[in-house]
Amino acid sequence: MKITNIETFVVPPRWCFVKVETDEGIAGWGEPVIEGKAATVETAVQELSEFLIGKDPLNIEDHWNVMYRAGFYRGGPILMSAIAGLDQALWDIKGKYFNAPVYQLLGGACRESIRVYSWIGGDRPSDVGEAAKKVVDAGFTAVKMNGTEELQYVDSYEKIDHVVERIASVREAVGPYIGIGIDFHGRVHKPMAKILAKELEVFRPMFIEEPVLPENNEALAEITKHTSIPIATGERMYSRWDFKPLFEAGYADIIQPDLSHAGGITEVKKIASMAEAYDVAVAPHCPLGPIALAACLQMDATAHNAFIQEQSLGIHYNKGNDLLDYITDHAVFHYQDGHVKIPQGPGLGIEINEEKVKELAKTGHKWRNPVWRHQDGTVAEW
Repeated sequence: MKITNIETFVVPPRWCFVKVETDEGIAGWGEPVIEGKAATVETAVQELSEFLIGKDPLNIEDHWNVMYRAGFYRGGPILMSAIAGLDQALWDIKGKYFNAPVYQLLGGACRESIRVYSWIGGDRPSDVGEAAKKVVDAGFTAVKMNGTEELQYVDSYEKIDHVVERIASVREAVGPYIGIGIDFHGRVHKPMAKILAKELEVFRPMFIEEPVLPENNEALAEITKHTSIPIATGERMYSRWDFKPLFEAGYADIIQPDLSHAGGITEVKKIASMAEAYDVAVAPHCPLGPIALAACLQMDATAHNAFIQEQSLGIHYNKGNDLLDYITDHAVFHYQDGHVKIPQGPGLGIEINEEKVKELAKTGHKWRNPVWRHQDGTVAEW
């Protein structure tokens, strides 16, 4: 079997898909994208495709190493996201070739389902209490929200109070035992992160996410002194080499690699195994499309330390199109009692509606995250 063609599709609301075709009629799908840089990743996919055309798609480990190591300059969000999407597609082909879900080819499943959480609120969260109650009433047992708007390095206690009020409204709405993930989104610098972590402890969050930017991970050493809340980070870390110092430092309780950003199934499976050796949990990042989610679930099936899965159904970024629009069988992502079952079909376990993909690729997208500024005119972290 040989790879004959690789085609990309930039589709709304903010995703990019790749289709890898073979001379035996088996095709695989992946989702290589950086939100806001889809066209850049698409170009990287086209460049990496030169390594794959004419090759046997089943030799995934070798293809991964060629795509990664044959580039003198490697790593980072663009290249690793391009590798990730192609890796997902190769696993999809391999599963279809052997008529088995990907997780079976990774050693088999250690779980039948995994807990999922639902996003509430937007970038500037408001009315989150009511939103939380709606998703809990719909069966979710955990929610996640942005905790704050922009914050200066040292900001006001008024803004701290606003964050506390929002989290209090969620806890009051859903009761004492629903999980609440609070995403700081890298918007908070160390001086304020210490205050927030301490103030929010009374609400017993499931975790606080990216309390500081990943390039400032050393600050986690001090933040952990101020709270017992589990610390989560990792969506902007792209390889096992990025995660290595985080594990060695020992200040993260939960890692959140993204299977469309961190080298795909091949790499994130290795990252998850590294985390297990450090007694660190895994909660894969995935505010993306159906292919990315399917890839996450296949990896989750095999990772003992995976405990919850992000998913994008109804997320505030999905304007016009949503998670289910590009697949033929919506039941594969049926959420029940706050869980989703691991897909059982061959490959990634989903069937892409290719006609819909091609139709909406004509529209495409130019999604960009907003540019925020503080009152003094300086650029704020979004």
